[in-house]
Amino acid sequence: MSERKAAIVTGSGTGVGAATALALARRGWNVLINYSKSEAQAREAEAACRAAGADTLLVQGDVASNDACQAMARAAQERWQRLDALVNNAGITTFAGGGGNWDALDAEAFQRIYAVNVIGAFQMVRACAPALKAGGNGAIVNVSSIAGSLGIGSSVPYVASKGAVNSTTLHLARALAPEVRVNAVCPGLITTRWFVDGVGAEGYEKLKANYEHMVPLARASSAEDVAEAVLWLIEGARSTTGEMIQLDGGMHLGAAPRIPQPPAAAGR
Repeated sequence: MSERKAAIVTGSGTGVGAATALALARRGWNVLINYSKSEAQAREAEAACRAAGADTLLVQGDVASNDACQAMARAAQERWQRLDALVNNAGITTFAGGGGNWDALDAEAFQRIYAVNVIGAFQMVRACAPALKAGGNGAIVNVSSIAGSLGIGSSVPYVASKGAVNSTTLHLARALAPEVRVNAVCPGLITTRWFVDGVGAEGYEKLKANYEHMVPLARASSAEDVAEAVLWLIEGARSTTGEMIQLDGGMHLGAAPRIPQPPAAAGR
């Protein structure tokens, strides 16, 4: 059995997944890097993790396939004879907006998004649960979204899928305790290619500017910000399970009233 802890991070070829894999590698973990389509970027992520001292596995697979999920779990256990953490990061959407672009949405869109975002996450948990429980101190982090709690996002099926991820997180936290903790992170706008690819460069810049003007902390999160929270839930949150951590710059608080400041008191 490897002395280094081992983790699987789905969808870790780019963005939050790649940043999370690298954060784990830098903390002394071995990492299975999973990708569906972005092979070149996944190989770059793997190289960065290896440079940080990790032993890595690079596995192509769509989490919507149960066979792919089972294969990832087997590969990690055969390589390291242990599994200590699972990060369900793989996710997809259809950018249809919230303004009634109904023609972009149909049953197929719902089914595909649910297959990856919800069913895929469950299938990964089911495949990995025996090894995570065997270690007695396992951790699962689901990468959700503020879409699941605020009801806003790129499309109705995406919003619904993230709400399902959140409720599934609560169920699994009960079902896998006490050996495994299950939590979720719920980012708002993240400065990765996800939004650029979805709405275009110009649309992204407008979205980012509006977001940073609106939220109390006046900033969007980076992939590294989200990875840092995931790492804390894996390594540091020993008494935390069933939580959805909001990483939205305070967006869930609502717009803050702009209260005029009183004039400075005149000197005596």
